[in-house]
Amino acid sequence: MARPSHHLLLIFFSVFLALPPETTQLQPSQVWALIKIQQLLNGPPMLSHWRRSTDFCSGGGGSMGPTGTAAVLCYGDTVTQLHIAGTAGALPLPRNFSIGAVVTTLSRLPDLKVLTLSGLGLWGPLPGKLARLAALEIVNVSGNYLSGDIPRGMSRLVGLQTLVLDDNLLGGEVPAWIGTLPSLAVLSLRNNTFQGAVPESVGSMPSLRSLVLASNNLSGNLPDMSRLTNLQVLDVGGNSLGPAFPKLGRKVVTVVLSRNRFGGGLPAALGSFYLLERLDVSWNRFVGPFTPSLLSLPSIQYLSIAGNRFTGALSDNAPCGDNLRFVDLSLNLLTGSVPSCLTSPDRKPQTVVLVSTNCLDNSDGSQHPSPFCQNQALAVGIMPGKERKKIASQAGFLAGIVMAILVAISVVGFVVVFAVRKRKAAAMKGSDARTQAPSEEESSSTGYPSKLLADARYISQTVKLGALGIPSYRCFSLVELEAATNNFENSYLLGQDSHGEMYRGRLGNGTPVTIRTLKIKRSQTTQSFNRHIETISRLRHQNLVSALGHCFEYDLDDSTVTQLYIVFEYVQNGNLRSRISQGTEGCKLTWSQRISAAIGVAKGIQFLHGGIIPGLFGNDLRITNILLDQNHVAKIGSYNIPILAEAMKSEGGAGNKFQTDSRMNSDKTDIFDFGVILLEVVSGKTITSMYEVEILKELLAWAIADEDRVRRRSFADPVVSKGCSDESLRTVLEICQRCLAKEAAQRPSVEDVLWNLQFAAQVQDDWEVEAWSSGGGSPVSSSSRVTRLSRQNLSR
Repeated sequence: MARPSHHLLLIFFSVFLALPPETTQLQPSQVWALIKIQQLLNGPPMLSHWRRSTDFCSGGGGSMGPTGTAAVLCYGDTVTQLHIAGTAGALPLPRNFSIGAVVTTLSRLPDLKVLTLSGLGLWGPLPGKLARLAALEIVNVSGNYLSGDIPRGMSRLVGLQTLVLDDNLLGGEVPAWIGTLPSLAVLSLRNNTFQGAVPESVGSMPSLRSLVLASNNLSGNLPDMSRLTNLQVLDVGGNSLGPAFPKLGRKVVTVVLSRNRFGGGLPAALGSFYLLERLDVSWNRFVGPFTPSLLSLPSIQYLSIAGNRFTGALSDNAPCGDNLRFVDLSLNLLTGSVPSCLTSPDRKPQTVVLVSTNCLDNSDGSQHPSPFCQNQALAVGIMPGKERKKIASQAGFLAGIVMAILVAISVVGFVVVFAVRKRKAAAMKGSDARTQAPSEEESSSTGYPSKLLADARYISQTVKLGALGIPSYRCFSLVELEAATNNFENSYLLGQDSHGEMYRGRLGNGTPVTIRTLKIKRSQTTQSFNRHIETISRLRHQNLVSALGHCFEYDLDDSTVTQLYIVFEYVQNGNLRSRISQGTEGCKLTWSQRISAAIGVAKGIQFLHGGIIPGLFGNDLRITNILLDQNHVAKIGSYNIPILAEAMKSEGGAGNKFQTDSRMNSDKTDIFDFGVILLEVVSGKTITSMYEVEILKELLAWAIADEDRVRRRSFADPVVSKGCSDESLRTVLEICQRCLAKEAAQRPSVEDVLWNLQFAAQVQDDWEVEAWSSGGGSPVSSSSRVTRLSRQNLSR
């Protein structure tokens, strides 16, 4: 008799009923039902041996092989368990398939307690008449294309203990009635499109042991689960939940909150969770001190706090648990030393320890200097105790300085006002000068010399029309930008480099913006500024993070420009990698959405190369600099701004670490960088080095050369491989391979890249329409709508 396997790395309770000593023939009506199910499922390979003469109750219905497994278990002359499991990424069943017919046929098995129909390509809405199988205790229909919401009829399955609906296209809100199922112990809805808040009723499920809601679109705070004394597994990673840390009982074993919006500090009670084996709070918005005692929890095996803003000093002699096997403390604001118990050569087996991008005492060059973490901590309102005392002791002294400055400003202001009025009186006497000079309002609002204003008037009128739905390009005053950033407060700082800082801000009319500050060398002339303003003012395209305007700050003594502020639109839906490799912002992109994003990037490159004169090349393109707006339109967020490029050239700045070309001002350089982006888009793997590029290039060539489409799909991200046509996938893989050619001359033009991607998108669209135009609707209808939207964008 074949034994069913455990499913999906969660606590999966299988009910095996003892068989009677003697073999009993199955009821004829149930034999008929099994054969009918074989037909409705389009005769999958693991059921190829089923016949009407098969003795199902003696193990004759079981099979195990590379294409899937099957098992039928009986009690007496009736079926109590039916397991049919295909392979991951199975294609959807033909359009004449009916999930309703399958459930109707299953109702001929009235004593069925365990039902597994996973990875079989089922599609259509999950039928509410599943409740007719009143004896069901375990239901697993993961890895299919089921859509719609969870039907209300399933609330009548009062004996249901396990419900696994992972890796489907189910949506809507998690129903409140789910919490009324008295026996439900395992609820797993991973990788669907559920949205809204997790219902409060979930916190009142006495039998609940495992709750898995990862990779959906859920939001808001989790319900109070402190009364769930049996809860052992909570996995809600990859949503938009938060900001409050969930209230949990102390018997939890696994807590995964990664890639959400949880904030504040970790609760002190975590230090008493003695059964906790896995804690993952990475890529959230946590701040405040990290508690090193988490490292010494007796059962802890996996701990990740990466991608937050935890502070505090680690100690070399801090203790750690004997079971600890993985620790990721990277991308925080930690200081001190890595505990030696984590890195001791005597530790068997060795613990994987990741600590990069903190301010730790580490000589490998992966850490920030200590002042960085102190400044960042202050920027988010975290002030160490010593810093508080220092600031408090200086408060009186600073107050005196401020008073002195205010008095000085008052005096200077009086003198300046007097001088301005005198100049205005003189200007009124000269009508010729008045007609040529800028207005008083214009001069005072821009904050730089009137000569520079007059010379900049040749900015084209087309740019001023505000095309593409972007506000028209204009000159900003320094006062406006200070108001937008609360005087460039540290909490508004997004990042900094040797050329200046990047701030987020909000203009007076509510428009969110990003402000780039650039330090200016005194040797640069007014003419060079005019040339740069003209180029910057034309950087406006639907696939670029477009420039909205600029502002000059100048020296009051000699009127020379000291700093340039460039104002860009603010794109707030995350970068492309976060929706491909890491999935930090809600669900990962579908195949159609990925092609659409790649087309957007290619169009942006095309504009940079030929849409402005002179073209901009060597743009150091990276997937983390490709941003997505609320409509998933891809925008290149960092490119070769001429004035910045001059500074980099004068300082010998380095190019993209993936680049091997010697000609940095070549259009084929950008094509190679785009190939790296496309490689990550297709494979779903995070690429951080040229070595990884070379490895994936070999796998890519192997996938393309083989005629077996299974190998091509195995190269693609499993999240999308089952939802893309083979021709579309192969087209994208081939153009990606050409972009990554070692010799620049062998790489395609951006127009060639764009044509191939558009062809891949059209093939995908046709495939979806042909496969899902009839029956209960398309299980990938959401991606089809995105694709059709992409078609509209392509025609612009």
